[in-house]
Amino acid sequence: MKRELISGESPYEDIVGFSRAVRVGPYITIGGTAPTDTNGNTVGIGDISLQTKQCLETIKIALEKAGSSLKDVVRTRILLTNIEDWKVAAEVRASYFRTIKPVDTIMQVSRFINPDWLIEIEVDAIVAT
Repeated sequence: MKRELISGESPYEDIVGFSRAVRVGPYITIGGTAPTDTNGNTVGIGDISLQTKQCLETIKIALEKAGSSLKDVVRTRILLTNIEDWKVAAEVRASYFRTIKPVDTIMQVSRFINPDWLIEIEVDAIVAT
């Protein structure tokens, strides 16, 4: 199967050596998506709601570039630096996935490479054929 690399334009892609998303056949994996704009600037410093939305908007764009959409998402993983933020992050997530209902994992991590990031989100999608 063909392997397609999808860029998110993040300056971290070359530093770390990653793609925003990778598609192999009908499978799309999107790794830890931080609350950054395309210039690498943190969006919504101190605001878990805005940061969650930014992550999901970045993911949505990556899925579209991969020929997919949010409706193809089968799993999300929410990584938080403060587990107490889970409910607000989950409410924002629900606004994107309320009818799609992919499986989900929510966990706390000690920190991210940028201390202003409160959240990263990962998703897996399978494009229906």
